[in-house]
Amino acid sequence: MQLISVNIGQKQPIQNGKSSGKTGIYKLPQIESVLIAPLGLQGDAIVDKKHHGGLDQAVYVYTMPDYAWWSAHLERPLGPGTFGDNLTLSDLESATLNVGDRLRVGEVLLEVTSPRIPCVTIAARMEDPQFVKKFRAAERPGVYCRVIETGAVKVNDPVELIPHPGAHVGIIELFRAFYQKDLSADDLRRFLAVPMHTKERSVYEARLAEMGG
Repeated sequence: MQLISVNIGQKQPIQNGKSSGKTGIYKLPQIESVLIAPLGLQGDAIVDKKHHGGLDQAVYVYTMPDYAWWSAHLERPLGPGTFGDNLTLSDLESATLNVGDRLRVGEVLLEVTSPRIPCVTIAARMEDPQFVKKFRAAERPGVYCRVIETGAVKVNDPVELIPHPGAHVGIIELFRAFYQKDLSADDLRRFLAVPMHTKERSVYEARLAEMGG
């Protein structure tokens, strides 16, 4: 598996997006190596810091098989960075990953924390008011990662998938669970047993507490 593209974006205006009217979703492939620090890629703009960025969403990863599916579905080519992904990988479908899986990308070690949940920004980016629903239905969310080991990455770096050694909770399970209101206590305990995004962890902990633990 290889790193196909490294993508960063600058703050830009966007129509019909979040209230700020600005976004960093328009990301462009980089030729030179890019440093990845604990909070993400050097030079990459994160505008909506309430919902994006932070230690547990430092890097957004998408894949070429997922883009190939979208290109066929939308009947137009989609290139790396279209969905705001920082790193675009070959030979992997994002929905097959588990929380806690690690990706060794060149010098960098990443840990999968959560799926991407679509919002109005991606709909505005795709110029399609229905795209949030389409993205949910497609179940190809891409993954957010925390940075375990910092370093530089560049196009064609090798990528190694290191499966999570503990409990398995699929990214697609968490993606679907985001929209469910009837999760059981057992579901919540399973989710809390893996190294998920801390913000989502607090939500599930609160829901489990309401059930009596």
